[in-house]
Amino acid sequence: MEKVISGIQQIGIGNPNVEESTGWYKNYFGMDIKVFDDAAIADLMLPYTGGQPHERRAILTLSMRGGGGFEIWQYTSRTPVAPDFGIQMGDLGINCAKIKSIDVEETYEQFNGAGLNVLTSLRKNPVGDLNFFVEDLNGNIFNVVKGLGWFKKNEPKTTGGVSGAIIGSTDIDKSRTLYSDILGYDEVVYDESGTFEDFEGLPAGDQKYRRVLLRHSKPREGAFVKLFGPTEIELVQCLDGRRKPKLIFENRFWGDLGFIHLCFDVQGMDTLKEECEAAGFKFTVDSADSFDMGEAAGRFTYIEDPDGTLIEFVETHKVPIAKKLGLFIDMTKRDPKKSLPTWMLRAFAVNRMKG
Repeated sequence: MEKVISGIQQIGIGNPNVEESTGWYKNYFGMDIKVFDDAAIADLMLPYTGGQPHERRAILTLSMRGGGGFEIWQYTSRTPVAPDFGIQMGDLGINCAKIKSIDVEETYEQFNGAGLNVLTSLRKNPVGDLNFFVEDLNGNIFNVVKGLGWFKKNEPKTTGGVSGAIIGSTDIDKSRTLYSDILGYDEVVYDESGTFEDFEGLPAGDQKYRRVLLRHSKPREGAFVKLFGPTEIELVQCLDGRRKPKLIFENRFWGDLGFIHLCFDVQGMDTLKEECEAAGFKFTVDSADSFDMGEAAGRFTYIEDPDGTLIEFVETHKVPIAKKLGLFIDMTKRDPKKSLPTWMLRAFAVNRMKG
């Protein structure tokens, strides 16, 4: 089967309290559609969990405005660990999640009015679009950016879901062998080096960086493409010779506190595996057969980018669209390039959390 990448399915976020975090993201970011809530043993991630399986709970939430979801993740068999250093821009891993706004200026005013920890002023990025950065309740940084597409515009919050990520790199040109050549982010929106006013207020934001913003020139295909929408990857390389970027998850487990992975919704996993391995990105984890997450099922795999950032691929086999209506979709019987009908994607709204 041909490789199909529909978009960013979700970003994984390790948390100390999954219910508290889920409520916070619902209240402030509008991530109020609960796709699943699953407690199980993570027994396939042994390369990243000290060789031992661990119990965990994961909640996947979405916004009906569109964008990728949050996989809100918590260890229940151990205490999740924070990094023993302050993460700075350009450190190796996911520095920030990008979430899209229908009106960045209005979102900025709302977040300030709500007393959130807004780290930066409302400034233009190198392409001239307003953006800003805000911390969540656990210190994870989100970049609020102009939305490039919407699934549903009439929603209570001005923000939608995940529209990309800022990822630290030691060699952006090398990183692009994955992000551009394999994942399809082949359009360079900007490639600039220097200091940047929209980084002022971020950890080490006053230092010199190379920033490359990548988008996909071709529209995505696949079942959930209307919901995920267009996305972007921003690669950030520290050019300040006074420090060496650190690996954000050094001496920690996958699932510990912070952004743990960036996940893409795919079909044609075997084809993707061949392409990744030919380029030097071997699958470090592969569930092989269909894994079961209670209400959802599929095959998942992981690779590392050139600097060790974890990229997850999920080939969905079964997904709950509207659990209350008994609507589950068997993805194995569909054309992998064809989008689900809009009415079916809108049925996710049945899973909206109350309050």
